Amino acid sequence: MREDNADLRLTELGYELGLVDQEAVERLREKKRLIREEEARLARTKVFPTPVVNQELAARGTAPLSQPTSVLRLVKRPELDLPTCLRLAGEETPAAPPAVLEQVEIEQKYAGYLKRQAEMAQKMAQWEKKRIPEDFNYDAVPGLSNEIRQKLKEVRPRSLGQAGRISGVTPAAVALLMVYLKRFSGGRKPP
Repeated sequence: MREDNADLRLTELGYELGLVDQEAVERLREKKRLIREEEARLARTKVFPTPVVNQELAARGTAPLSQPTSVLRLVKRPELDLPTCLRLAGEETPAAPPAVLEQVEIEQKYAGYLKRQAEMAQKMAQWEKKRIPEDFNYDAVPGLSNEIRQKLKEVRPRSLGQAGRISGVTPAAVALLMVYLKRFSGGRKPP
């Protein structure tokens, strides 16, 4: 099962709890299967750098092709949509249902953003595990603004995750705290 199948896992959990019927679970499984198949097909389907193709790409404000490029890669460009990419590849009638094509396009266009969000969620989970000593001296952390220092001293967060949820405390400030905590853990005293 792919990592991005959280919605399928949630639907299956809903079925186990009696909140979703088996038919809904099967529809979602089928849609996921069709999406995987269409992604694989579009990864094999090429758009060739012909004068007509490059003229249309230039008209849409995107770079011309210098070599054959898969539809799946081409659709990541913000100036293009999947129907246009399929047409450039010579497909006038899409092979998959519209809902499947829409999901493939969304996943491709936002893949980088979704990956960064998943990485940030993982980082936040790690921050939640990293404890801050009760007597921690925020004044000793170089690089923190006075405003952030004051907020941290008022709240006295128990973990880096909690510190990151304080209004005005930036991810950069939490990263500074993490570096400082790592550097001076294990009994080493800060300067």
